[in-house]
Amino acid sequence: MALPIAHALIGGSLLRLLLLPQVTQLPSKAERYAALKTQLEAQRSALHTRWNDPASKRPELLLEARALVLERITNAYFPLWYGTPWDFNGTTRVPGQGKIACGYFVTTVLQDAGFRIPRVKWAQLAAEPMIRKVAPTARSFSNASAQAVVEQVHAQGDGLYAVGLDSHVGFLLKQGRTVSFVHSNYYRPDEGVIAEPAIGENPFAHSRYRVVGKLFDDAMMERWITGSEW
Repeated sequence: MALPIAHALIGGSLLRLLLLPQVTQLPSKAERYAALKTQLEAQRSALHTRWNDPASKRPELLLEARALVLERITNAYFPLWYGTPWDFNGTTRVPGQGKIACGYFVTTVLQDAGFRIPRVKWAQLAAEPMIRKVAPTARSFSNASAQAVVEQVHAQGDGLYAVGLDSHVGFLLKQGRTVSFVHSNYYRPDEGVIAEPAIGENPFAHSRYRVVGKLFDDAMMERWITGSEW
């Protein structure tokens, strides 16, 4: 005996719903960030094992480690941090939760990438001494134009740089002819962590003093591979 039309429609709707694929909730920023950190630490540990092998080619391992850390920070960590609000007292360890000051953004990213640095102590330092701890050959520029500093970065090649300013700190990321300023932005605190052109309306362009150091030299990467503390 045929079902009444109303029952048939309801039954058909229910059947279609039951046949639809189940929607899986995407992991949160915090969950993705934690997973990335765990994965990177496992990769660092594997490189450390290879480093201790007497037959290892350490210069090649340094190159491999440098490429791995640079890719992970710039392509995975930074995007998850974008939009985390700035606050002078912000100390969050989790992207998208709470707020983060400029110094804490720099030290948190580096520590979460596996560098055994004192996150809180260094975040509270003036920018220049903090940068020189990880980039001893950093160059300082007084009253130079932002364009002149960017040209010096171009001359040093692609990679990630730490940059300290009059009262701010962040990263410069050089990729080809593009140099981006990645920082927790006190100019627009609600927007917070952002990547923007280095030449523009931002603290890098407006600062009168700048110190710039390229990250991930051989000494820094050896410390990373071996898990050595600063």
